[in-house]
Amino acid sequence: MSNSLLHHTVSGAGPALVFLHGFCESQEVWTDFVTPLANQFKIITLDLPGHGRSPIPDDFTMEAQARQVHQTLQALHVEKCLLVGHSMGGYVSLAFAEKYPHLLRGLCLFHSSALPDTPEKKENRDKTADFVRKHGVDKFMETFVAPLFAAGNREANQAAIEKMQAIGKATPPETIVGCLQAMRDRADRTEVLKNAAYPVLFLAGKEDPAVPLEAALQQCHLPENCLTYFLGQVGHMGMFERTAPTRQALLKFAELLPS
Repeated sequence: MSNSLLHHTVSGAGPALVFLHGFCESQEVWTDFVTPLANQFKIITLDLPGHGRSPIPDDFTMEAQARQVHQTLQALHVEKCLLVGHSMGGYVSLAFAEKYPHLLRGLCLFHSSALPDTPEKKENRDKTADFVRKHGVDKFMETFVAPLFAAGNREANQAAIEKMQAIGKATPPETIVGCLQAMRDRADRTEVLKNAAYPVLFLAGKEDPAVPLEAALQQCHLPENCLTYFLGQVGHMGMFERTAPTRQALLKFAELLPS
């Protein structure tokens, strides 16, 4: 299963923008966000291994997931791209950037981080895995999704929260546990940012509970060529919480990239 292609959707034409979703998500989180971008770019959204309609892999490590992304992009004849990774998708993007830097026109860490888990976060990953084993995926998703949105945005984003809960509940428990362990054990990839020969964009929510503002501030100076967009009153889900300004920031960045 590890060598199979990832489920994907392609739309538009032009320079390639590749979108990787986060933990317990699928490519469906990008559907509305990317539609206007297809007027200028070739948009590729992927279901990461074990998520959405992609098969469950033998190996959930960020490196293994990056290899499957690479295999899929090769099959699609993508020579270079702007890689956009949300949350865990950003961790996979950094593993991809470490292995295949020559394939990148740019990198966007969309509410994500090159820093490894802190000891406290590692412990929380283990506790979450235990909870899923004992109580199941549905019970976990009931409390996982809403706090990813800034408190002031939850009522207006109820439809998005319900959509994400439904996507999450369809995620196999072995995928959830495997990804929690892989995120817990992932490497520090700040050197990838320091060595980046391509521009990097950070999209950071000022109220993000998963990737705190301090983490973005620790990293945004590392790449030689970097733009950082701080989103006020936004948690971890800028594609829903502030769709238009988030999309516009990404679009402007994409337009600046060398061909």
